[in-house]
Amino acid sequence: MTTLDWLVIALYFGLLLALTWWVIRKNKDTADDYFLAGRGLGWLIVGASIFASNIGSEHLVGLAGSGATSGVALAHYELHAWCLLVLGWVLVPFYIRSRVFTMPEFLERRFSPAARWVLSIISLVAYVLTKIAVGIFAGGIVFGTLLPEVQLTIGETTINSFWLGSVLVIGLTGLYTVLGGMRAVAYTEAVQTAVLVLGSLLLTVFGLAKLGGWAGLRAALEPDMFNLWKPLIPAGVEGTWAPVKDAGRMAWYFNTNYPWLGMLFCAPIIGLWYWCTDQYIVQRALGAPNEREARRGTIFAAFLKLLPVFIFIIPGMIAIALARSGQVPGLGVLVDAEGKTATEAAQGAFPLLVQHVMPPGLRGVVVAGLLAALMSSLAGVFNACSTLFTMDLYKKLHPNASQHQLVWTGRVATTVMVLIGLAWIPVIQGARGLYEYLQGVQAYLAPPIFAVFFLGVFIKRLNAAGCLAALVAGFALGVFRLLVDTPVTLRMAGYEAGYPAGSLFWIVNNIYFQYYSLFIFLVAVVVMVGVSYMTEPPPDAQLRDLTYATVTEDHRRESRASWNRWDVASSGLVMLLILCAYVYFNG
Repeated sequence: MTTLDWLVIALYFGLLLALTWWVIRKNKDTADDYFLAGRGLGWLIVGASIFASNIGSEHLVGLAGSGATSGVALAHYELHAWCLLVLGWVLVPFYIRSRVFTMPEFLERRFSPAARWVLSIISLVAYVLTKIAVGIFAGGIVFGTLLPEVQLTIGETTINSFWLGSVLVIGLTGLYTVLGGMRAVAYTEAVQTAVLVLGSLLLTVFGLAKLGGWAGLRAALEPDMFNLWKPLIPAGVEGTWAPVKDAGRMAWYFNTNYPWLGMLFCAPIIGLWYWCTDQYIVQRALGAPNEREARRGTIFAAFLKLLPVFIFIIPGMIAIALARSGQVPGLGVLVDAEGKTATEAAQGAFPLLVQHVMPPGLRGVVVAGLLAALMSSLAGVFNACSTLFTMDLYKKLHPNASQHQLVWTGRVATTVMVLIGLAWIPVIQGARGLYEYLQGVQAYLAPPIFAVFFLGVFIKRLNAAGCLAALVAGFALGVFRLLVDTPVTLRMAGYEAGYPAGSLFWIVNNIYFQYYSLFIFLVAVVVMVGVSYMTEPPPDAQLRDLTYATVTEDHRRESRASWNRWDVASSGLVMLLILCAYVYFNG
């Protein structure tokens, strides 16, 4: 890092602080303004904010690492951009009309207060255990790789770059999130999206230039690295439906064995849950003034979501190609003595490429992009947690709370999330097993949420009893799997070798995680439908405008007027680009 790089980074932080100050001066002391930016976010801000919230430092670490180890295999997840179109065209009309603050609040409107309580508590716990912890861990890897020499010595205590970087970014992110609320988060995320995309594109361009262009990259790596499908079929199980036991089944970003059956049926469930029903993402669309702006924001985000394949995965592939060629000695740590990818070291592929390929000044732009990724994802989860706690828990317990009290509670809740983030640092520092474990948590918690939201808007006969039963049954199965996996995955004392072969816990622990996730989804669907049809149907008044069958004619006309042929054409172009990616990366 040169002086010029540090000046670029200082300029980036100065821009964020100036923007935050402008937002604070503009904010009003109301819940609408603090949690949803006064419902005045335009489509450009909505789309950029959705993308920035999704792309955290774990993407830079994980996707580049997967590119180095298995090529484009994990592009399947990034090509889930079509899920954003489902959000914009299928669910946004219901969310915008209902004028809700949170996803659990929508479930209360459709089903019952009990469903809201259950989803709120589960979401809060999951955010604290997964999104905050994983974001900090990946951010620590970035700082440790880029600035290993940076230390702070206080007496006999030495604080390394992992701690310094994590504390600094968490502190700054928490500051503008606490003071500025959703508007500060959304506007800073728009800036961070531009910095992140620009920096990552520059890295891809300079990396390819070292290799002699795209043709040079193709020539340097084996063809399977450019095949989306072959890595999904592990050797020995071709043509079978057998569950796959894989030693790295929790390693979402580093595992090369992803059975096509799981990717085909399970991955879309996780994708639709995340993009269409998760407060962390949908809150940006809720901040739009109307259905048109929200939908166009999701379409714009879908276009942006196509970029990670080329700005995160491809740089990982470039890094391993340069390491094998010996052109950049500093990247030699990515390969072993035989020239094969060193899986553990691959997680540092992105920051290592930045360190050894980018020229001074532009290196600062890319590092600013890395910081943007970490800050935007943390800001998103801090804001989502404070909204869930304030609107779903505090306001329910204090229905007469003033607007000022709600905003104050939101700020306190955000502060608590920041402190929890700081408390996580010593727990996760160097805990690779914990990182991999946390990546699998959503696979066990998402299926029942996906089921109740999508079935709820499409089938009006489903009632509150069915919804609650599905949530409880699904979460129980998910928590059971997590309790079984925890001691084995984290290598707790006495569980290093796993459970006795053939025992119930051994069977549960050895079912491939995507297949178990699909099992939870099927159980949730059966329970929801079965219980609903065995009990009384919901009253018609409760369903008004909350299912496709009960939307009023006036609202149908309003919805139709909110889109035109350009919206349709843009959505069609997203689908065409996804199809082109699948065709190109097919061998």
